[in-house]
Amino acid sequence: MRIDLHTHSTASDGTDTPAELVRNAAAAGLDVVALTDHDGVGGHAEAIAALPAGLTLVTGAELSCRLDGVPLHMLAYLFDAAEPEFARARDFVRDDREPRAREMVARLNALGVPVTWERVAAIAAGGAVGRPHVATAMVELGVVATVSDAFTPEWLADDGRAYAGKHEFDPFEAIRLVKAAGGVTVLAHPLALKRGRCVSESAIAELASAGLDGIEVDHMDHDAPTRARLRGLAAELGLLPTGSSDYHGSRKTCGLGEFTTDPEIYGEITRRATGAFPVPGAGGR
Repeated sequence: MRIDLHTHSTASDGTDTPAELVRNAAAAGLDVVALTDHDGVGGHAEAIAALPAGLTLVTGAELSCRLDGVPLHMLAYLFDAAEPEFARARDFVRDDREPRAREMVARLNALGVPVTWERVAAIAAGGAVGRPHVATAMVELGVVATVSDAFTPEWLADDGRAYAGKHEFDPFEAIRLVKAAGGVTVLAHPLALKRGRCVSESAIAELASAGLDGIEVDHMDHDAPTRARLRGLAAELGLLPTGSSDYHGSRKTCGLGEFTTDPEIYGEITRRATGAFPVPGAGGR
């Protein structure tokens, strides 16, 4: 089995619609794909409706968190999306994304970059607007060559000149909410140093004690020594090691299935989940 547990669609900051994503996942030879858009579940229904036969969908989300000033992302799988407390919390975080993006546009304008909110909103096309949409507008203007080039201290990196903060989950609260909704939690790309500051291994240990289920080990932003280090940490803390592409369509260079999760680990994730079940493809439409 080929299992990719971290992908994004146009419901957040990917470039494939949810329907395109599941079709592309099947074409890439995947058996299981998780749709984990940022702080929301708006793409799930479309993905399920288009799900090709032979492909299983794991419903999920990637939650924006911050711990002691350090940003981190929490992958949540197979939770009950209708559970009211968690749904309200996701909506609160998601709704804060638009004013945050408007503030970044204003800061770029003050720096002489003629990005407009109207263009950023059009690029987001109804998805959860975020920094990649602002970065894409900067690429269109020739300010930076690639989306990744906008994520620097000069521009949109954490604490960069045009950065603006947003409401984020406390990761311990995120674990509690996901668990209460029957879901499973995995810390995404925990040592992706190229993205900026990362949480310490002692903080990961505290999260594990609070109920964290796993850590994403095999990821494009982890080199081989980092993956080995994380695999050892997972064994030490009793965490499930996962692998994923973090696919964003054409917005990033990674392809679907570039990194995958061991079938036994996937089986344990599904065994732990009580809020929802993986959805087998029925042929789509």
